[in-house]
Amino acid sequence: MKSFATASAPKRSRASKSEERRNVIILGSTGSIGVNALKVVTQLGERCHVVGLSAYGNCARLLEQIRVYHPEVVAVWKKEDAAHIRSLNIKVRGRALIVLEGLDGLVEMAAWPTANFVLSSVVGAIGLKPLMAALRAGRTVALANKEALIMAGSLVLAEAKRWNSTLLPVDSEHSAIFQCLQGNKSGVKQLILTASGGPFYRSQKPLAHVSVQEALAHPTWKMGRKITIDSATLMNKGLETIEAAILFDMPIDKVNVVIHPQSIVHSLVDFLDGAMLAQLSWPDMCLPIQYAMTYPERYQGTLPSLDLVKAQKLEFFEPDFRRFPCLSIARDAARRGGAYPAVMSAANEVAVQAFLNEQIKLSDIPKIIEKTLTRFSPSTRTTLSVVLAADTWARQMAKEFL
Repeated sequence: MKSFATASAPKRSRASKSEERRNVIILGSTGSIGVNALKVVTQLGERCHVVGLSAYGNCARLLEQIRVYHPEVVAVWKKEDAAHIRSLNIKVRGRALIVLEGLDGLVEMAAWPTANFVLSSVVGAIGLKPLMAALRAGRTVALANKEALIMAGSLVLAEAKRWNSTLLPVDSEHSAIFQCLQGNKSGVKQLILTASGGPFYRSQKPLAHVSVQEALAHPTWKMGRKITIDSATLMNKGLETIEAAILFDMPIDKVNVVIHPQSIVHSLVDFLDGAMLAQLSWPDMCLPIQYAMTYPERYQGTLPSLDLVKAQKLEFFEPDFRRFPCLSIARDAARRGGAYPAVMSAANEVAVQAFLNEQIKLSDIPKIIEKTLTRFSPSTRTTLSVVLAADTWARQMAKEFL
């Protein structure tokens, strides 16, 4: 398997331009990662061709993307959206646009035969089955779906190995580590993920009193609603810690976090000999997306070079584990192993949505996750069916605690 924990740069060949081109499926094209991915596609020109796009609910944006990028297939979550798009009788290069729907549609499109590259940027556990389908089809997969990996990390890696698929990182932190590890696979002492701290790290306002609008006002990144709330609670960094431990084959206690409000240093690798490598750039998701799409090559991108004089001060702080308990909760779930991370992630999804719906306070999110974890009775096995069952159970239990 060529995962981003172990991949080495493939040898250059005299392949034709069509063979080198990325024929791209974007799962979640209307979200923030998907929108940035399409910017990268535009920047790369003939090196990329959009084969398929999917949307959860933003049908209007998807229709605009269809008009611009001319995919041969799209997938939508709702039956009514699928019926609406079909009623438009859209033609792409003389053929009717193929419209798929629901989870089955996502799974089918993830293994679409004319594609060779899948960007998985759907949010939540629904990304697991499409991810597995893409790996079974032998695709190169750029992974931006944390929850799927946290639910079933060992199963995902085993599937990639079985089908000789390639996993590449899209999260800026894991892309940074991947870039720092090129040619430096041995002698790693620890991985250090940076966290912006979100909108409340320097605020003295009690988290029980913050509004949804305040929690969505991230100081440095423009992201989707769920990941922005995860950033406000530091759960996002907890999820990324588990993800890094899985993908780079590191014990959870050797994956650490520092608060870095400027979001210029995206992560660091600390080596046994005292050297430390970091990847720096302006905070913009187009860079890690493009690196995944063009790996192992680099091309002109949309992002200007980092000006260190303009960047000026780079600060680093220890996380406040007491005020932001989600980081500790996630790390503890990883230490327990099995389906505990899946339960933790599912309960967090339910709690975050409840906060966005103004049903609970931001400070209630870790409480709901902890209560759900205390009720969980783990199985002695970790199979895909066990993980999916644990996910379903955790969602039901978390909803009861609301």
